[in-house]
Amino acid sequence: MNKIIDDVADKIFKAHQSKKPIHFIREQYTLDEATSYAIQDEVISRKCADGKDEIAGYKISMTSAETQAIANTYEPAYGTILKSNVKSNNETISLSNLFAPLIEVEMMFILQENFSMGAKETEIIEKTAVAPGIEIPDARYIDWFPNFTLADLLCDNTATGLVALADPIETLSINNITEISVDLIHNNEKIDAGVASAVLGNPIKAVKWLSEKLASKNKQLKKGMIISSGTFTTPIPVKEGVYKAIFSELGEIKVTFQQ
Repeated sequence: MNKIIDDVADKIFKAHQSKKPIHFIREQYTLDEATSYAIQDEVISRKCADGKDEIAGYKISMTSAETQAIANTYEPAYGTILKSNVKSNNETISLSNLFAPLIEVEMMFILQENFSMGAKETEIIEKTAVAPGIEIPDARYIDWFPNFTLADLLCDNTATGLVALADPIETLSINNITEISVDLIHNNEKIDAGVASAVLGNPIKAVKWLSEKLASKNKQLKKGMIISSGTFTTPIPVKEGVYKAIFSELGEIKVTFQQ
């Protein structure tokens, strides 16, 4: 099994380095969830070797029934956010450094203290600030969306590309969070809208799921980490131009894409 983990991690790591997409992993290997997460861990370990990068947090994926159906699963999945994946408000991003990126609008949780292992809703609210965010999923596969399987997605770090976040505010109550709405604007034209309740009914539930899932792998969410909640909106392929997400209660965030 270790050889399979090494072989698949090597393929994905080389795709990152060469910036050339590869065929889906499922075409050569049949992998269960545990092995797929182990491959993700190995890729992250290689990226962080010799201090070249460091873990900055986690992203939650497949937080709606529609996206879970794509991967034939009944729960979300997580990916690991590295420091190099994190962008700030108003940044310009080069499309030439990405593969086939999408854009999603998400709430970003910033941990103000360490979480207990398997933290519950009350602790999550007490120990986080929240910020408007944009996630830019991006996978290392040819024609990846929406054609992936769960194993493909997990091995490639759940298609983690970039996350951008603006300044945080104190976390709202658990009930208020479900009512947050967002408009997504591209070059001054509204292209989508969403609400927080699209994320497992409440983004806090997604963070609780993540905390429990990581605890089952003896991993802890720690002070300073970022958690990307899962998308309020339908994933949309990125085009050149300016994207702005305007949230009720939270504020707004803007990113610009150019070649």
